[in-house]
Amino acid sequence: MPALESPVTTSIPQRMDRLPWSRWHWLVVTALGVTWILDGLEVSIVAALGPVLTHATTLQLTASEVGLTASAYLTGSVAGAMVFSYLTDRKGRKKWFMFTLMLYLAATVMTAFSWDLWSFMFFRFLTGAGIGGEYAAINSAIDELIPARRRGHTDLAINGSWWLGSAAGALLTVVLLNPLLIPEYLGWRLCFGLGAVLGVSILLVRRVVPESPRWLMTHGSVQEAEQIVSSIEAEVMRDEHLASLPAAEGSITIHGRTHATLATVARELFTSYPRRTSLGIVLMVTQSFMYNAISFTYPFVLTTFYAVPSHSIGLYIVPFAIGNFLGPLLLGRFFDTIGRKQMISFTYAVAGCLLASTGYLFFHGAFTSVTQTVAWSAIFFFASAGASAAYLTVSEIFPMEIRAMAIAFFFVVAQGAGIAAPWLYGKLIETSAESVMYGYLLGAGMMLIGAIVELWLGVKAEGRSLEHIAMPLSAQSVPGRAPHA
Repeated sequence: MPALESPVTTSIPQRMDRLPWSRWHWLVVTALGVTWILDGLEVSIVAALGPVLTHATTLQLTASEVGLTASAYLTGSVAGAMVFSYLTDRKGRKKWFMFTLMLYLAATVMTAFSWDLWSFMFFRFLTGAGIGGEYAAINSAIDELIPARRRGHTDLAINGSWWLGSAAGALLTVVLLNPLLIPEYLGWRLCFGLGAVLGVSILLVRRVVPESPRWLMTHGSVQEAEQIVSSIEAEVMRDEHLASLPAAEGSITIHGRTHATLATVARELFTSYPRRTSLGIVLMVTQSFMYNAISFTYPFVLTTFYAVPSHSIGLYIVPFAIGNFLGPLLLGRFFDTIGRKQMISFTYAVAGCLLASTGYLFFHGAFTSVTQTVAWSAIFFFASAGASAAYLTVSEIFPMEIRAMAIAFFFVVAQGAGIAAPWLYGKLIETSAESVMYGYLLGAGMMLIGAIVELWLGVKAEGRSLEHIAMPLSAQSVPGRAPHA
């Protein structure tokens, strides 16, 4: 899109932020938030499949090779985030959140036809690429469409919905991985085929979600953005039976500028906002390592140390998933009221302390399979809220024009730090209970580091518009100049 020829003053952000919560917002949350449900479904299915894939009737993998396939998925998500975030910031949110969903669907179906380790890894890589691209496009779109006063709670609830997918995947595997109901050689393939059904249905819903008016505003299409906002306002008024809406307070002046480049992203992250960049790196790396390590290897702990049958793994994942979902849902409102800094530090610290205690008790044989699951559910009630808030943080504290690429940068850093975690913890499980304990202590220590850094560098973003948290580059009279933070 061409840059603006002269400055234009508009109230688009203020009009979007003053809208009352409505049916239209629920549509956006449903259509875009399904990304996390899909990812949760994927990870849960593959985690539950892990022990099954080691059997002679399936792919005959080792525990560490199963961890390697998880790493392939994470590597794909990194590649997808890098490529599609650039396209999302250059070409718009809507086009790419449609394409990445279709890529995910195609790759998931192909995974069902894998014939060995390498084909399985390749298709998992492609599936991850679709999900990685979704993260950048969807986080950007949601933040730009949700009113500022509800952004924190909404983002946390949406990110927490990952665990609804996880629970659904777990229940799916209880049936499909039961050899008494479905032959083992067929059940694991059906898991992937049925997992794609949800994604197909959501393609139709996403078609009605508009392009982000904020993105259009900063990319030379203020008139089109105004038309979309007017349409949204009319729909909200009709759905809520309102005769009028509150007046929008304030405006923003947009100046002409060229597209943001990778050099622009680097300058903004490391020169204009170095403290925020440091904060984002620490929050994302610490939670990613902990989550990737434990989520991907959870079933192996149950089968190795508690002799839980492979076809029953899903029953243990469901309560674990529910705890992860309830954390962001129930604690989310406090991130908008008490504040981001206080709540992120609190949830990271509590999760770290509980994980350290659990690791110690696990080593001393204090748990059964049931009490171990209860302990993990309690840990991740807090960890899930904190991790969701980490994604919220990196999506709201940088300028509009580089939002998707900034999200992708932190996502890549986090996944890069976590890629080796499933393989590492798989090796620890193969070694001894003591080794697993040390792995848990490592994850706990990293969460505590995240809590300390949030207290030091956290940003007060609750209730503030995106434009006040970080001024868009196109709203700066001297392009590229931003307040240091």
